[in-house]
This record gives sequence, structure tokens and C-alpha cells, in this order.
Amino acid sequence: MAWRWVNRAASLILALVVLATLGGGYLFYRAMPATSGVETLPGLSAEVRVWRDHFGVPHIFAASMDDAARALGYTHASERMFQMEILRRVGQGRMAEIRGAELLGVDKFIRTVGFYREAETSVSALSPWAQKRLEAYADGVNAFLASHALPPEFLLAGDRPEPWRPADSLVIAKLEAYQLSQSFRLKLQSARLLQKFGPDEANWLFPAAKPGGPITTLPSLGDGHAARESIDGEIGALTGIGQGASNEWVIAGSRTETGKPILANDPHLDLSAPILWYLARVVTPEGSVKGAMIPGAPVFVLGQNDSIAWGFTTADSNVEDLFVETVDPSDPAKYLTPDGSQPFDTREETIRVKGAADVKLAIRATRHGPVLSDVSTDVASIAEPGKVVALAFTGLGERDTTVEALLRVDAARNWGEFRDALRLYETPTQNLVYADVAGNIGFFNPGLAPMRKSGDGLAPVDGASGAFDWTGAIPFDQLPELYNPAIGFAFNANNADVADDHQPSFGPDWEENFRARRIQQFFDTISKHSLETSAAMQADHLSLDVKELQPFIATIAPSNDWARQAQAMLLKWDGVMAKDRPEPLIYTAFLGALHKILLEDKTGLPMNEKGPFSATTLISLVRDHPSWCGSPGAPDPDCRKALGRALDDGLALLVKRDGKDMSQWEWGAEHQALLRHQVYAHVPLFDRLSDLSLPSSGGFYTLDRGGGYEVAADMPFARTHGGGFRGLYDLADPAKSRFMIATGESGHIFSSHYGDLTPLWNDVRSITIAGSEDELKQAGGEELTLRP
Repeated sequence: MAWRWVNRAASLILALVVLATLGGGYLFYRAMPATSGVETLPGLSAEVRVWRDHFGVPHIFAASMDDAARALGYTHASERMFQMEILRRVGQGRMAEIRGAELLGVDKFIRTVGFYREAETSVSALSPWAQKRLEAYADGVNAFLASHALPPEFLLAGDRPEPWRPADSLVIAKLEAYQLSQSFRLKLQSARLLQKFGPDEANWLFPAAKPGGPITTLPSLGDGHAARESIDGEIGALTGIGQGASNEWVIAGSRTETGKPILANDPHLDLSAPILWYLARVVTPEGSVKGAMIPGAPVFVLGQNDSIAWGFTTADSNVEDLFVETVDPSDPAKYLTPDGSQPFDTREETIRVKGAADVKLAIRATRHGPVLSDVSTDVASIAEPGKVVALAFTGLGERDTTVEALLRVDAARNWGEFRDALRLYETPTQNLVYADVAGNIGFFNPGLAPMRKSGDGLAPVDGASGAFDWTGAIPFDQLPELYNPAIGFAFNANNADVADDHQPSFGPDWEENFRARRIQQFFDTISKHSLETSAAMQADHLSLDVKELQPFIATIAPSNDWARQAQAMLLKWDGVMAKDRPEPLIYTAFLGALHKILLEDKTGLPMNEKGPFSATTLISLVRDHPSWCGSPGAPDPDCRKALGRALDDGLALLVKRDGKDMSQWEWGAEHQALLRHQVYAHVPLFDRLSDLSLPSSGGFYTLDRGGGYEVAADMPFARTHGGGFRGLYDLADPAKSRFMIATGESGHIFSSHYGDLTPLWNDVRSITIAGSEDELKQAGGEELTLRP
């Protein structure tokens, strides 16, 4: 009798498991997009055919660009709707609605800066045709939402997406502008260092990039890069729009094998699954365009049309200031200005919080911008009693036409039209390279950069006097520009566009110049370039900082046989960050430990605003200011003790994590490219099914970018940052242009195109996006017909 009961219970449990599996499988199955057959898409002027190639890349054949935008909205929603929803919710400051109080701080910050309010007002600033294009895209998204099941992520999040609006597309651009423009973080660090050490020693921590001399794009860096506090890290993790770094170059036909230009670009942002980027191609009688999009907008951010190709890197211009405002002692509702006491601009917003009561948020702004010290503890820490801190940022415009500028770039046919399109571009400041089929190449740095009454904007300034107010933006015709340079190429790797003493000033907060110098080495040694040589450059894993630190590593007096063996390995090493070698792991552990000893411990500050290593600063301290390495009662005149301790500390960490056999250590075992799904990474079983992470070569200073700006305690060597998109553009034969993204096209974890590109991406390989409808059919493509 008892056994029969057990058998019945086991059968019931098995039945429930089967039913749950079938039910779960059905939820995933019903959300998969249709890739063949016929679907109805209201609002089309004519039939649209969407061909998906072997890798699931959509080739959209439409009668007009507006019809193509409608089809793109439908297609993006079918593959990436949850990603789009998160981008929109972050921009609206509405993540706490679905994630609870853990993201309340992000919502408060976003509501205070007012990105979505600015996106809504910016829609009316666009020309009628641009508004129509965004409306067509939104209609395509909403047509999908009205007719198809949502992926299970929405069920898990307890979310039902609202209809898509043009402002939703614009707020994604606002988020990108903020994440790629955080110079105010470096100003906070500067203020603390100046207060603690005075100007002389504080300046040691912001050295010019030496040796090797400066590299500027016109015609050829400085150092420094702002990182994020926890709020900014959360935004990056949610959206995939983390702190930016990138490579780009354009080569004139005089220096290529085909006699026509070649353009290359790989933007470095946070890694995730699915990746931020989406590949697509549009073909219409008005023209064709292909390249990388961010789902949520009908814009090819990076790409190539019938006539031109273009690419982006972050310019790191000084576009933010922190103004320390004085609260009126007689009336806390006011603050002091050159014209007397003025009331704060105020408003109240309600934030809904999942599982908790609504939160009322009182928001204040001054004539300079939103009061960040009300919602950021990091910013508030520099405000004395009776003071508040406001953010001035060129990305807070209420009539921002950047998206229209990009739509116009997509359609530009020559340098003149390309340059005119950029007149509408506002934020974030970027470096654009350009090439056209006629053989011309160029470079332009568009975007609003402020002009100041006085000061250099490198630290928080007084807001009451008006002495440091902005007087306008640098005129368009004074922005950095190159057209057909005699040298035959132009490149940028987040290095300076102009010299530090250039007027007008764009600031000194550039990325460390190791990648820029490596690109220059290739141009110094290759006489005739091809797509293959540019592909090899994008795949390069040589880290130039190694060669500069090796002489100092040689001075270490090893404390034991372990350290002696590691020192010998590092001194023989060629500096290539190969995933199957132990040296990159030993070196990175040493560099991280040296950063902690000389920067974090010495200053008592996190010192992560310039990334996890700040190799340029470390090299400068050891070479030029060795007195920094010592302390009262513990002199270290040549920094040998600090260097030796860093080697010992790094090795101790590796022994703890990877065992004692140094011959078994491999960089790739620790340097995993983290490609994890935002939702399913936290769901048992599905965390493994959805994880695309894999061992990876490269490092923080290599052209094939590795590492990351934020180091996790449990995975200190992980690759969280990199070239999630790569483009190689052939202006002699655009059909041969090459593309790659880090995951697959689909956000559905059981789609065959969820991660099919990841192994190719990790090996720095690429695909083409080309072909007529007949060619796509013959190659086994799938056709989905969209009818009015």
C-alpha cells in the first residue's frame, strides 16, 4: 500500500515536471518571431520583404525609407523587445516599477536629470520628415506588440510594455550621451586630490602621456578618463551602454591595394547578451544602408550606404561642469546668482516601486542645471553646509536634434552632405571618420562643447559669482576636422584630437594612448593596406604598456622562488595578451596590485575614475616621481619595494584562485568575456543555458579591447568591456565590407541566432551583409513578407 502511494506521488511529480516543461517551452516557442510566410503590418505603402540570411541578419527590401523604418520597428521588436523595454525604462526612470527598491537610486538620478522630459520636448524640434520616420518606426513596434506574444522575460519581470513612442527612441540617445560624457566624475576626483595633496602632487596623478610623445588625430594624447559611481555602473549594466572606448581609422586609396579607401571601426562598450548592437540592411529606391543599429530607433549608428561609410569613437571632450551653488541663508528655497537671490526651479515626481509604497521625489534645478547633490552621495560629498552642486551638461538640451543628424548621415552622399548633417548633431561629442566611393576621406568631431568665461573646467567651480559660467558652444566651423589629409590616413583611439594648448579648448581628459600608439605603429610599417591588414589590426593583442613597465619589473629583488620565476617569465614575454599563456595573467595581477599600492592605498580613494590600472600614471610615478612610493619612516627611493610587493600580492591572489602550478595558469581561464543575459543569468538552469561567456584574448590596452572598467571581486580578471561591434568597410566594393557583433541577432535564448556569432566574434572574424533577393534565396535565406 505504501509503495503504491510512493509510486503515485512519483508519477504525479513527474507529470507536473513534464507539464511545467511543456508549459515553459510553449512560452518560449510562442514568442519566437516569424521569419517566413506572410504577416500584416498596417501603415505600409507597399509590400516589404524581409530576408534573413544564414546568420539571421535582416535584409529589408522596401518601397521607401519610411516603409523600411516601419519594418525595422517590427523586426527589432520581434527579436529584442525586452532589451528595448529596459533601455526605455532606464531612460524614463521607471526601473523600480519592475525591479523594486534596489533600483530606486537609479530612478531618482534619471528623474532628476530629466532625460525623458528632454526627449519628449526634442521630438518637436525635429523636421517633419524625421518625426514621420520615428512615428513609422514606433508604429512598427506597436504593430508587433498588438499581434504577438511577448518573451517570458516580461512575465518574470511582471512587466507589460506600453506602446512605443518617438520620445522612447530619443531617450536612448540621451542615455548614450550621458554614459559617454562623464567628465564630471574626474572633476570630483580632482577636487579630492587637490584638497588632500595640493596641486603639485595631485598633478603627478594626471601625467602627460609619455614616453612616445603625444599622439593627436590632428594630425596626431593626454591621459585620464572618468569612470562611474554605483548609479552609473547600474545604468551601464542595465543598458549595455557603459563607459566608452573605441578604435577607428580611415585610409586613403593612395595607401590601399585597391586604390579606394578603407574604413575600420570597433566601439568598445559593456558586454552583455544580447549585445547592444543589431546588424541590418535596408534596400529601397531611395538608396540602401547597412551596418549597426541600437534596437529602439530606426538609425544606423555605424555603417555604410551606397556612397559613404562612417565610424565613431568617443571624443571625451570636456562637456560637463559641476557648479557649487550657495543656498540663500535667508531663504533655503533660493540660491545666489550674480543678479541676486533666485528661486530653485522645482517639481515633484512620483516613482512607483515594486513591492513598496510610491516615492515622492522633490527635484531642484538651478540656472546651471539639475541639483545632483540631492540624489548622488558622491556629488554631495563635496558640498559644504549651505551649498548644493548642480550639473551643467551639453546633453541636457530640450531641443536635441542628434537623432535627425544621424538619419541624415545615413542618407548622405558626399562630404558636404555628411558635414551638413553633423550641424544638427549635439551630443555626445564623438570622433567620426568618413570615406566615400569617390575616394575621399575625412574626420570630424561634432557635438556641443562649451566655452567658459574663465577657468579650465577641470574641477568643481563656484556658481554664485558667474565667473565660470558658459558663454555658448564652440562654433561648428572651429571643431576638429580633416579632409583628404596629405598623410593619407586618420585614426582615433580616444586619444586627443588636438594639442592640450589648442584654442578653443576641448579639455585634457583623454584615454591613455597605448592603443593610439599601436595603431600608429601599423601605419608606420604597412605600405599598402587591405581589408586583411585592417582585420589584423582589429585582432591585435599586443599591449604596449608591458614594454614600458618591463624595465621596472627587472629592478625587483624577488622575495622567493615564485617571484623569481614570475619575474623571469615577464621579462622574456613579448607583451601579447594571448588567452593560452600565463604571462598576461601574472602581469595583470601585478598591475592591479601596483594600482592598489600606489594609488588606492596611498590616496585613500578608490582611484577608479581612470580605469582599473592607470598604467600611464603608474609608469610616470615610478619613473618621474619615485618619492611617491615611500612613506614617513619607510623610504622607497626607487620604488623597488612597492614593485616587489605588487608582484608578491599579485602572485598570492593567483595562487589562491588558480592553484600553485604556474605552468597551468592561462589568461583565458580568468579573462572570460562575460556575455550573460540580464534576466536569465539570475534564474537557475537558465543561467547556464543563456550564458555565452567564453575564454578571451586581449587586455585593457590592446586594440582588441579586453578587461573592463569595473572589477568584480569574484571575477577580477573578467572581460566586461570590448568591441561588441566591428566594421570593416571596403569603398572599392561595398559588398565585401565586413561586420560582426558579440552575440547573435536574437534576444530569444532558444533561437539559433542567440549566440551563433559569438565564436566568430571571439576569434575576431567577420561576415558580409550583401546580396540580391535571388542571391539570398539561393543561399538558403528565409523570406518574411509584410503586407499593408
